[in-house]
Amino acid sequence: MADINLQQILETLIEVAHEAGRMMLEANPTDIDQGTKLNSADIVTAADKAVEAFVTSRLTAAYPTFEFVGEETYKPGTKITSAPTFIVDPIDGTTNFVHGFPSACISLGLAVDRKPAVGVVYNPWQDTLYSATRGGGAFMTVGAKWGLEGGKGRKSKLPLAKNPIPLAGLDTALVSIEWGSQRDGINYEVKTEVFKKLCATKESGGAMVHSLRSMGSAALNICAVAAGQLDVYWEGGCWAWDVCAGWCILSEAGGVMADGNPGNWTPELDSRRYLAVRYAPSGQKEMVEQFWRVIGGGRMEYEH
Repeated sequence: MADINLQQILETLIEVAHEAGRMMLEANPTDIDQGTKLNSADIVTAADKAVEAFVTSRLTAAYPTFEFVGEETYKPGTKITSAPTFIVDPIDGTTNFVHGFPSACISLGLAVDRKPAVGVVYNPWQDTLYSATRGGGAFMTVGAKWGLEGGKGRKSKLPLAKNPIPLAGLDTALVSIEWGSQRDGINYEVKTEVFKKLCATKESGGAMVHSLRSMGSAALNICAVAAGQLDVYWEGGCWAWDVCAGWCILSEAGGVMADGNPGNWTPELDSRRYLAVRYAPSGQKEMVEQFWRVIGGGRMEYEH
């Protein structure tokens, strides 16, 4: 990876993200073509396809030797190789997008040797951009397109807290989860049982978390963990393009990514099961293990 200029790639991805964000803002979700993939909860729009086409054109022109994996052009069975690969979700949070709910983003990641190396996640409705390069730290920039700080935006290093507090356990945690589009079968049963246990009182065998959140976007969930605004994010069923950029940002912010199934501390980028925990001076390992105990004998299994 020594001959790959990650900073230059980051700058390119930020430019692309801002332009794609403009396209997303200009699209009227009530007046564009929509379709479904898996079922009525798995939505794709003309805007998703248009943004991915734009991103593909820009990135393949700038880096013609890199591979490209995008949500809307993905073909089942495609494997992420060790080659430099852009991994892109044009609109992560499409359900929010079509409802006009301003929690959606573009997620632009670069993986090298099947590991996240660059990540850019941009929510144009809130003009909030998260960015990171491997070894270069993680940042959140707010208001660049709004003209804050002379058009540079207000840039903060992640995590946002200068002195993050230790992780004391699930009973003091704000946890993010997602229902996903698969609403039956064993994976759905595992998820809903874990949701129930997370919220239930300790007297009834639960973890009694502070509360559960669903941002509707895997990338934004992971970035919120990186920022320290969420303590934990647990997910099964999403794809590499949902997590690649956010994973880079999380790692550079000192967070950890474990498997969404118990026992594996080094999940693959395309494992489709993830457990993200924010940076803390202590308690990360214990938080992961406590969450795994809540899952118990349940296991999520997804096709790649």
